[in-house]
Amino acid sequence: GLWLPTGGHVEVGEDPADTVRREAPEELGITPVFTDPAVQPVFVTVTETTGSIAARHTDVSLWYLLSGSKDEDLHPDVREFSAARWWGQTELAAADSSQFEPHLTRFLAKVDALL
Repeated sequence: GLWLPTGGHVEVGEDPADTVRREAPEELGITPVFTDPAVQPVFVTVTETTGSIAARHTDVSLWYLLSGSKDEDLHPDVREFSAARWWGQTELAAADSSQFEPHLTRFLAKVDALL
């Protein structure tokens, strides 16, 4: 299995930042605190899915940067995840990148450039 960042689908008419505000408590039991006062995504990815012709689609992911603490308890929705945890920047750098969402390395480089 892969370690994936939490996420969700934007509902019709929903602001993507409101999706983050809805999904973070639903999936992880946390209240999101945006680092950008303008509440803008810091990274955007586009992924063409594979599979049968009927199942193929394009995923557009908006990556937001949130502040938090590794000491904050996560309360993952067991229907959504088999496991959830905080990863430190050093841990991520030392880990096998094939365990993670393919765009994560680029996202972390972007975050490093912003901080």
